[in-house]
Amino acid sequence: MSFRKVVRQSKFRHVFGQPVKSDQCYEDIRVSRVTWDSTFCAVNPKFLAVIVEASGGGAFLVLPLSKMGRIDKAYPTVCGHTGPVLDIDWCPHNDEVIASGSEDCTVMVWQIPENGLASPLTEPVVVLEGHSKRVGIVTWHPTARNVLLSAGCDNVVLIWNVGTAEELYRLDALHPDLIYNVCWNRDGSLFCSACKDKTVRVIDPRRGTLVAEREKAHEGARPMRAIFLADGKVFTTGFSRMSERQLALWDPENFEDPMALQELDSSNGALLPFYDPDTSMVYVCGKGDSSIRYFEITDEPPYIHFLNTFTSKEPQRGMGSMPKRGLEVSKCEIARFYKLHERKCEPIVMTVPRKSDLFQDDLYPDTAGPEAALEAEEWVRGRDAGPLLISLREAYIPSKQRDLKVSRRNVLSDSRPAAAPAPAGLRASTSTATAVTAAATATTTPSGRLAGAGEAGKLEEVMRELRALKVLVQEQGMRISRLEEQLGRLENGDA
Repeated sequence: MSFRKVVRQSKFRHVFGQPVKSDQCYEDIRVSRVTWDSTFCAVNPKFLAVIVEASGGGAFLVLPLSKMGRIDKAYPTVCGHTGPVLDIDWCPHNDEVIASGSEDCTVMVWQIPENGLASPLTEPVVVLEGHSKRVGIVTWHPTARNVLLSAGCDNVVLIWNVGTAEELYRLDALHPDLIYNVCWNRDGSLFCSACKDKTVRVIDPRRGTLVAEREKAHEGARPMRAIFLADGKVFTTGFSRMSERQLALWDPENFEDPMALQELDSSNGALLPFYDPDTSMVYVCGKGDSSIRYFEITDEPPYIHFLNTFTSKEPQRGMGSMPKRGLEVSKCEIARFYKLHERKCEPIVMTVPRKSDLFQDDLYPDTAGPEAALEAEEWVRGRDAGPLLISLREAYIPSKQRDLKVSRRNVLSDSRPAAAPAPAGLRASTSTATAVTAAATATTTPSGRLAGAGEAGKLEEVMRELRALKVLVQEQGMRISRLEEQLGRLENGDA
């Protein structure tokens, strides 16, 4: 009797990571040496922001994504804080607005010029003062405009309306110790936090109440982190009593036992999780590690499925993750990370290998767009809404051959002769022919008439060919999809 190994089928099983070429890195950046478990990096489709070393205060660098290569030491920074910057976060609803938290106990919100900085930026749009100790966490509300959360080493969580610079909610009695991280859920109605007392809490910020909590989610004394998944589950990273790094998945409605618990290794760097709600994948980056592990979260046991590991030679000081709308969908790119080294930032591209160059609907479901679903006042009144989704199909750029065809078709359709007003009942082709005839009549010479008629005939012939090509491409795309599906089954031993 022969036993065949059954491999779980997943379209993300062969995801592979690849660093970009050296000329596409950002060189000579003095990354901050502050001892704080922050990512030190934030990125959006327009800008890359990195917290850097600064004398006499705190600063971070904001670079247009296109400004690769060596960064001049005199390049302007955002430098309004009087103490080191600990955390930064881009506004999800405005790619030119960024918030920063600092050791000077303030939160500042900055407006970055459209083309990047030409001179040092020292004047924030708004300064938010309410913490009595350093501010280590800033994170924007995912769906409500101008709502910002900050958490400080005073164990206080503050919710701000940045548009009016007012404090909306102060949560100062829920955390007895240092807050390691805070993460909003999908619609921003709740947030979860990981605390130094080893407790994971789910909190309703508008009521100021504790919805659920789990003591000793990870028994180790080192920092842990907790993030919300799209379905309301909570994913945590931490350490066991024997200082082994762990991952766990929890259901907040039943916080007694984890749905899944995995041990990774015995390194001592804090694990930073990055979650993609569109693919249900979690990427785990350890501070000081030289690898990125990625997992797929499913609804069936064992829930957390290890996929693969991207490994490089250099350890990472921090990590930034590009929002989905900033990826190159034509290259089947499903994630892009910005890895901080001692003196540079290196983009790492995560790709799903596909033979077809058509838009991959299964890899790119509609994703969160840049528009806010709610105003701050609506959210305060108790309204909730999920993110407004956009399709990435419009961002799809076909291959060069296909690009030529698309370009040609668009030019021809734009130059199609305009149809003159015609009586009801006449076909579109009749009205087009009438317009061509009228144009030919206006021409004084017989040769002009012949030329007009010849061009119209050629145009109609080309349009017919294009329509036939479009049908052929669609048929071939469907055939390729069927063949890929059959190949996948053969590789997995299902057929």
